[in-house]
Amino acid sequence: METMSATHPLETPVPTRAAGQRDVLSLALPPMPLLQVAFVGVGARGQMAVTRWCHIPNVQIVAVCDVSRQAAEEAAQHVEQLGKPRPTAYWGENAYRQLCQQQGLNLVYVCTDWLSHVPIALHAMRCGKCVAVEVPAALTLDHIWQLVDTAERTQQHCMMLENAVYDHFEMAVREMAREGLFGEVVHVEGGYAHPIGHRWTPWRMEYNRLTCGDVYPTHSIGPACQLLGIHRTDHLHYLTAMHTAPILGKEVYKEVMGKACDSFANGDQTSTMIRTMKGKTILIQHNVMTPRPYSRMFQVVGTRGYATKYPIHDVLLHNNSAAKAGIELNDDNTPLSTPQLEKLLSRYAPPFSRETINLAKQLDSRGGMSYFMDLRLAQGLQQGLPLDMDVYDLAEWCCIAELSKLSIEHGSMPVMIPDFTRRNVLR
Repeated sequence: METMSATHPLETPVPTRAAGQRDVLSLALPPMPLLQVAFVGVGARGQMAVTRWCHIPNVQIVAVCDVSRQAAEEAAQHVEQLGKPRPTAYWGENAYRQLCQQQGLNLVYVCTDWLSHVPIALHAMRCGKCVAVEVPAALTLDHIWQLVDTAERTQQHCMMLENAVYDHFEMAVREMAREGLFGEVVHVEGGYAHPIGHRWTPWRMEYNRLTCGDVYPTHSIGPACQLLGIHRTDHLHYLTAMHTAPILGKEVYKEVMGKACDSFANGDQTSTMIRTMKGKTILIQHNVMTPRPYSRMFQVVGTRGYATKYPIHDVLLHNNSAAKAGIELNDDNTPLSTPQLEKLLSRYAPPFSRETINLAKQLDSRGGMSYFMDLRLAQGLQQGLPLDMDVYDLAEWCCIAELSKLSIEHGSMPVMIPDFTRRNVLR
């Protein structure tokens, strides 16, 4: 194992698991054949989620909730207009508490602003409900540990709604990696880069003004962690982060907020490098200020192949790997041709029917990945299976925000990444 003799990495406390509390690795609950779902937060993102869930078989939307009475009642009416029974509407700052008392409710789906995710999720689990939380589910290590402990104590699912892992290309590449087409994957990259523009909200802008680090890391790191089997066959070890000066931060803040600010904490570009216990590396980037096309910067580097999604889909395979996939190559070091790539992606496509894929694309302009995410979540609960993502995935992907901030504030020093499963992995 690599040693770090130059400087001792920074560490954060790992709370002791309470007596009688057990982990939720591979948690499977009794099947919920008719899944009863409630939505908390039915603004733009929540409304889209409600629409998607109206198209999932054997689901009943039993409640919707928002701080705004108008939004809650419009969401209830929307469900009815889609041919489903009208759900109960709740409204007000703390109305989610009343919603969580509703009999028969299985899953609370949280689409509120980042700052309110944790109290809603904690209350839902304490009421015996499974919970699914929009990204980022939590912003601080303290809140992350609260979610982990509450999921373990209540033995309820707590899943973060990270749709990037359900992108068609990323799912196909993940399956290729499992089949060994890339040899051993040694490095993965991801990112979140595009100017937010008109989608800035005051609370999000204020959060960026006050906070350095990668404040939105889950789209970047989620696919990488799934490829590398994090907390399954490998573990995150430590990270180091660096950012640029906030050249555009103050300017964008003034445009959005209508007032000047003296200081802006979040750099225009933040880069975080992570090393795993098995010596693999992950590079993730965050940039929502500079003009550039949307990119999640997805790249996979293996000993026998390479894949990238942006700016175009590209795959390069060693001759042996190509032959295993039924593709004949003339040159061992050239990207696949368009017909070869289409053949490869078809062979390793995610196991959804053509009908499901077409429906997903109708309901989600980003290729259907949010519908695939919701469908897999529903099926896992309905069939009593472990979910694709657990509370430890949530913890590992969200902790990058505070840990990258800690690294930057200490001159890009290495920072240890906690083992949220608390299995005392040798470090």
